[in-house]
This record gives sequence, C-alpha cells and structure tokens, in this order.
Amino acid sequence: MTEEQKWKHGPVPQDAVVVLDAKGLRALAHPVRVQLVGLLRRHGPSTATRLAERMGLTSGATSYHLRQLAAAGFVAEDPERGNARERWWKPLHQVTWWADRDLADEEPEAAIAYLRSIVAANALTTQRALNAFETMPREWRHSFDFSDWSLRLTPEEARSLADEVAEVIGRYRRSDAADAAPEGAERVAVVLQVLPDPEGGADDGAPAGPAATGGAEGRA
Repeated sequence: MTEEQKWKHGPVPQDAVVVLDAKGLRALAHPVRVQLVGLLRRHGPSTATRLAERMGLTSGATSYHLRQLAAAGFVAEDPERGNARERWWKPLHQVTWWADRDLADEEPEAAIAYLRSIVAANALTTQRALNAFETMPREWRHSFDFSDWSLRLTPEEARSLADEVAEVIGRYRRSDAADAAPEGAERVAVVLQVLPDPEGGADDGAPAGPAATGGAEGRA
C-alpha cells in the first residue's frame, strides 16, 4: 500500500480499514453482501438467521453470502458466541476503502456491480429513514437534508472536494463505545455522492433541483 492509499479520514485506525483489492471487489459485487457487511458493522455480531429476518431472505441465502465474505476476509465466525447449532458472525473491519481506482479498469464488471450494490444499499437506507419520518421526534425530522448541487469541476477538483468532505465527516466520527458520544447522540447515515453528470448541468453553483434549497420541513 502506498502512502496515498492509506486511510486518512478520521480517527479509524488503519487496521480497522480494509483496502479493496481485486478479490475483495469481486466478493462485494453483490447487493446482499454489501448489506450484510453494513449490518454487521453497524449493529455488531449476528447470526445468519437474524440477518435473514432483517433482510427478508432465507437463512440459507445469508449463510451462503456470509461464507463468501469470510473467504474474502470481510467477516469471520465469532468464537465467543454461538454453539454447534448456530454460528455467529462478526465484521473484521469498520471501513471499506477503495484506494486503487485502477481496479475499475482491471475489474470492470465487478466494479460496476459493486457500485450498483452501494447505490442500492444507500437507497434502502434512505427509504427506511423516510418510512420512519412521521414518527421521529421533531428535532430529528429537522436534521434531514437532501440537498444537491451542480458544480463545474475538473476531475482533480471533484476528487479534492470528496476528500475534503470526508475529512469534515471524520471529525464527527466516534467509536461505538457508550461514553464516546454526547447524550442524545444516535446513529446518522451520511451519504456522499460526487458524480460526473453525462448530460451536463445547471450553471456553476446553481441548485440542480428542488431538493437543493434545503432538507425536510424547509430546513435551509
């Protein structure tokens, strides 16, 4: 790993970050596996049966995908839990880092499948939050934000923008220890997308659509 490929966005130690290689990229080129890794990282160790119930799948399906993830080094059996009849699985890392962008050229089919899986997982996260919107406390409803903007950037500027935003997010990142976050803190999903627009866009700096004026309930 080169110095440029090391994780630098926040307090996550390097040994908690898995850097994607071709094998890992192929292993994650499936939406179920991306979701499984995400669930284990967010909620901790679990069984194939519990994960299947959460995802609306059969335990056989989740067991198969967990074994594939284990073979690629993303998850492992948790020896401190379970018994001969029930396996518990735990994540081996907290962050997946795609540092080598040349992988997209070397493994084009796996790369697009992985990215589609990420998009699907992000869409599911968004939909779940929207489904719970009406019953959320008012202060959390006011925290919603779906802003989008159209900018004119070079590829280097786009990469720099993503890196700078990641650094800001890193300042808010905390461990899962109970005493690491202030009172009232809950898990928040932050989805960052820096996407070249193949159809062009609005004038530099202009909002790209209605959502760009602010988040839920008119929050600017």
